[in-house]
Order: sequence, then C-alpha cells, then structure tokens
Amino acid sequence: MHKTSARLLALLSLLQTPRDWSGDDLAERLGITSRTVRRDIDRLRELDYPIKTLKGPAGGYRLEAGTHLPPMLFDDNQAVALAVALQTAAAGTTVAEDATRALATLRQVMPPRLRHRIDLLHITAVQPPAAFGDTLQVDAQVLMDLSRAIHAREELRFDYAPGPSTSADDARRVEPHHLVTWRHRWYLVAWDLHREDWRTFRVDRIRPRTPTGPRFTPRDLPGGTVSTFITSRFRGNDGTTTDWPCQGEVILRLPAADVAPFAQDGIVEELGSRHCRLILGSWSWTGLAAAIGRFDTDIEVIGPPQLATAFGDLAARYAHAARTTRPETGPAR
Repeated sequence: MHKTSARLLALLSLLQTPRDWSGDDLAERLGITSRTVRRDIDRLRELDYPIKTLKGPAGGYRLEAGTHLPPMLFDDNQAVALAVALQTAAAGTTVAEDATRALATLRQVMPPRLRHRIDLLHITAVQPPAAFGDTLQVDAQVLMDLSRAIHAREELRFDYAPGPSTSADDARRVEPHHLVTWRHRWYLVAWDLHREDWRTFRVDRIRPRTPTGPRFTPRDLPGGTVSTFITSRFRGNDGTTTDWPCQGEVILRLPAADVAPFAQDGIVEELGSRHCRLILGSWSWTGLAAAIGRFDTDIEVIGPPQLATAFGDLAARYAHAARTTRPETGPAR
C-alpha cells in the first residue's frame, strides 16, 4: 500500500480530473478499500480542498471551486507547460511581473529533475517596437474591465485614444464580444452601436468609462468563430472568409528551398533545381506584386491578369522614382 502522503496525492490527482468519482472507482484505481477512500477524503477536506459528496445509489465525490486557492498537483508535463505559459503568455501586459513571481514560486517547489528542465527553457517574448507613438503595454485592469463587460453582456462606453489615423480622442459605445491577441497585440472585438458594424479596437488605446450600459443579446459573429473573423478582417475581408482578397500565382527563378522560409502562408512548389511555383495572397494586387518582387529574381506571372497589371503599375512607379533625384545638399553647419 502507498504511504499516506503519496496516496493522498494520487487521490487528489484523480479528483482534479473534471468528472464525478464513485468511492468504488477511486478505491479500485488506488488499490485501497472504500473505507480508506472515505478517510483520505476527510484528510483532504481538512487541508481545505472543497470536495463535495454526491448523493445517490452509488454516491461519489467531486472536487469543486473553493473560496481560496489550495495546494495543487501537476504532473511533469503539466508543470513544464505551465512554466512555458508563464514565460510567454503575459508578454505585453502589466501582469508580466506577477507571472515572473508565479514562475519563481513554481520553480521553488519543483523536484530537482523538473527544475533542471525548466532552467533549460530560457524564453524571451520579444515585443515589436512601437510605431507612430503607439504603446504596446496593456493595463491588466483594463483587460479585467473588458472581460467583465463581455461576461455580463453589458454595453461598454470607452474613450479611444489617438492613433496613426486619428487626431483626437474618440468616444465609443459598443457591445463587447471577445478579447483576442493578434501578433503581440490585444484587441477587443465588438459591435459598434454608432457605426452599426463589427469593429476591432486596440486594447492599449481603450480607456473604459463607468458605469457600463444596459445588457444586450449577443449577435452572431461573421464567419462563425472569432478566429475566422479576426483572420478575415486583418486580411482585408468582410469577416466571413479567411482567404486573401487577392491571390496570384507566379514562377520564380529560385530554388523552392530559398523561397519557402519567406513565403509566410504561401504555397511553394518545386519545379526544378532553379525554379519554383509560388501561390501567395495579399490584401491588394499592388501589395501582392510588391511582396513577390522582394524575392529579387525573374518573375513569370501565371495569373490572374490583375497581378500582371499591378506589376506594370509598380514598374512605372519605380521607374519614375529612379529618375527623380533630390539636389545634393552641403554638410550641415
């Protein structure tokens, strides 16, 4: 039979599985008697674990949420996953310091074999530099305020700080639906009541007002899922499809191995040692032509005609830029 401490940990590990357990099931899993199960359940309750006794012919037990956080048990893989999440998930918010302290607490109680694995994980979440005076830092309290309004299904009023395309604070009234992250930034997905359209708002520019407004019935999000909607909107679509609005096909005089690392979500097909086919998408035909042109090689357009036209427009624009020179200026005095 297991020692009492080891047996209690094994019992707690089973109870942390989101299901109801009968006393007989627990006894069989642990190789002990039902009476010992009842006694061990009482010991866990003395340690403040909120274990509910289920009524019925067979009876049973369920671990429920309590009023405070009791000790928790993780297996090796869960502990490593938690450490990775603490190092990366909080990047860009003011909870980063709390995540660092939580990771230090977790590491302190780990056995040496796990502590060694964690110490090998040196992960740095690099944030892109702010542009046009923007800030990437998101206040944790703002995230909590937005989450609370989303959960309560209450209209939200907030001031939207100036950005690259705005020159003054803009007051908004929305029905908030989701908080999402996209390329290191937090966004609020909401129905804009003034514009009567779905919008995405940078959370670092949001300053919520109080109190919140009346409750609302959630609308159906275009595309069916928040992932589809966000991907579609950032690709220049209406939110219902994740396809790029503009997609073209070309042949490049480069090996596929040289193109694939820089093709992002494009499709690269090897045609020979020095040729490959590239299918790529973008938000505009000009943007697509410019993206393909950065491979710095001869290009054969397969289609569609709009892509060939965009290459012609860019060629004329670049030729004009090459002929345009500024007068040389003398050294600064």
